[in-house]
Amino acid sequence: MSTVSQEEADIFMSEFEELVMDIDGFGIFTHNTTIALPMFIPGFGIAWGLFSAWSTGFAFAAITTTAPILKEVPPLAILFLSPFGLMELTAYSLGISRSFILIRAITKKVNLRTFIKPTAIEIGVVVGLLLAGGYLEFYMIELAQEQGLQMPGLDI
Repeated sequence: MSTVSQEEADIFMSEFEELVMDIDGFGIFTHNTTIALPMFIPGFGIAWGLFSAWSTGFAFAAITTTAPILKEVPPLAILFLSPFGLMELTAYSLGISRSFILIRAITKKVNLRTFIKPTAIEIGVVVGLLLAGGYLEFYMIELAQEQGLQMPGLDI
């Protein structure tokens, strides 16, 4: 998790609010898929995955800066204790690991044809996980709001 000034947090939260204003399950899926699919690119996917992890930490820091009550909640708890968080983590891990496998095969000059089928299967699994996770996350956000829980950036 990063350290974020109040000014940076306010800027992030205003951008975040615009991003999620009319989001639904398919929007969450689309957003997560645009993050996950580049992770399959040999070599680049590893760097993209690290950048995505840093961005997530920055987002958590900005949210806790603007909502101090959340400082007591460990960011990884949200990730590991929510079903959609585990689904996203699994999807991103598949992409990053496949990126590593492919770049290793390229550097060892292994025939890449043998990697087409497993890579396609993993992409299908990632898309399935993110589709289910997006709708589950949206459902859980709606359920939380029905119970009166207000979340930063999601004043629907």
